[in-house]
Amino acid sequence: MSAAKPAKPEKTAEERLQDASAWWSTSIIDIQPGQIGVRGYAIQDLIGRVRFPDMVWLMLRGELPTPAQSALLEAAMVAAVDHGPHAPSIAIARMAVTCGLPLNGAMASAINALDDVHGGAGEQCMTLLQDIDAAALAGGHGGEATPDQIEAGVDRYIAAHGKIIPGFGHRWHGIDPRAVRLLQLVREAQARGEVGGRYGRIAEGVERVLQARKGTPIPMNIDGATAVIYSELGFAAPLGRGLFILSRSVGILAHAWEQTQQGGRIKGPMSPGIPYRYTGVEARALPDDAPAHPEP
Repeated sequence: MSAAKPAKPEKTAEERLQDASAWWSTSIIDIQPGQIGVRGYAIQDLIGRVRFPDMVWLMLRGELPTPAQSALLEAAMVAAVDHGPHAPSIAIARMAVTCGLPLNGAMASAINALDDVHGGAGEQCMTLLQDIDAAALAGGHGGEATPDQIEAGVDRYIAAHGKIIPGFGHRWHGIDPRAVRLLQLVREAQARGEVGGRYGRIAEGVERVLQARKGTPIPMNIDGATAVIYSELGFAAPLGRGLFILSRSVGILAHAWEQTQQGGRIKGPMSPGIPYRYTGVEARALPDDAPAHPEP
């Protein structure tokens, strides 16, 4: 008969406190009574000296950006703040307000809609560009993506995700003015040696592939342009969506607040004077021999 296992010794109060402290660990922020440190910097030293895009960079990357990095990050975030009340997330925020939700509820409702189809194109385009770049680095040629490698990357993306290539083309804008300006800033930063331009060249290569296949230009939209910038700045693809959500939250807040000032009650996606289309069966009468439930 085997001997019973000895009971584990009871932990001391100090050991339990250490276990509790170790439950969460973070390298982002250190808070003590009267002290707040962000990535090692005292918060009072950051306040008034560090701009908001610098703070975003510091929180995500652990170090402060260079002025050039900060400027490009800020430009990309400024460009994506809003795209009008016909954008589903903005419309949701406005409708939520008219249904009685406060600002936080309206913003949460809108942000929840920013998923793969509406809001995910930037991250998806970053995935495409970074996949092509990784293949180019592994394939030689000095690490510069060749036309064949770019086309192969497009084919890999289509095989995995379907025929829509995120970041290119726009249902409203033939040429997206936001993308034009952002790509100009990328070229200027590249000329100054502030970014390498690898992802910009890959994205332009994707444009050429799409034009050759479609027979018409399919220019980069804002999602493609921000994907170039965030990739040039070294952000991982999943952070592309988070940065977009940070940016678009400004527009969501502005529209939700405007709707609170305008008032309105239970506003749907269309005004009452515009009917929806009914596609069901024609009006019909219930047959006389239809079974009837006895009255309670």
